[in-house]
Amino acid sequence: MQLGTVHIPKSVKANGQPLPAGTYQVRLTPDTASPVAKGATASLERWAEFIKGGKVAGREVMTIIPQADIAKVQKDTPPRPGSATVQALKGGDYLRLWINRGGTYYLVYFAV
Repeated sequence: MQLGTVHIPKSVKANGQPLPAGTYQVRLTPDTASPVAKGATASLERWAEFIKGGKVAGREVMTIIPQADIAKVQKDTPPRPGSATVQALKGGDYLRLWINRGGTYYLVYFAV
């Protein structure tokens, strides 16, 4: 499933591999993350692909959060419907990509 286009402002690590700064198409795959994180639901932890020039440039685990659950998981203001935000997290060691598609939230955390 296509989630949209995002701009990652600085180089990050995706699945332990470098993902250069740039603009990417983001696609959610049907592949669930394994092993499932403690307390997570397998179907809500899936792999996302970051595509540039028609090729997969990187993959990372994406957390899917239904709109009804977002307040339990995330305290920051979510992106508007149909948009995405990239935020540097406290200390600057991580970037969070946060996509709002159809009221469902998709989050990816990258190591910088």
